[in-house]
Amino acid sequence: MTVINADGMILGRLSSIMAKRLLAGEEIHIVNTERMVISGDKVTTFTEYKQSVDRGNREFGPYYPKRPDHIVKRTIRGMLPYKKARGKDAMSRLKTYIGVPEELKNEETASIDGADMKQLSSVKYIRLEELSTKLGANF
Repeated sequence: MTVINADGMILGRLSSIMAKRLLAGEEIHIVNTERMVISGDKVTTFTEYKQSVDRGNREFGPYYPKRPDHIVKRTIRGMLPYKKARGKDAMSRLKTYIGVPEELKNEETASIDGADMKQLSSVKYIRLEELSTKLGANF
């Protein structure tokens, strides 16, 4: 089991790395998902996510999550063949958390090269916590 601290990580880059590792058979727990960042302009990012969230609901149409841990899980799911057995197995090995749960406090966290927000050339980004709050999530 690998525990990843997502504080200051870029959502898309971390998600693609995690998708590859999940398909390789690794079990992954991602903590502090609310502190991840999405690069780009805040207003543009919010409007794109708002359009997706407003598009569907749980009963009909596509459902887009509002909570940070569910946004991360949905993003990784989009990079996996989740309708096939291989992708379903990979998704079952992924757990995402807001903050750090009690059972993982003593676990050592692994670092991911290439997904840190220090790699950003611009200062434009939005944290998932801020995005989720604007979308109306309660966590």
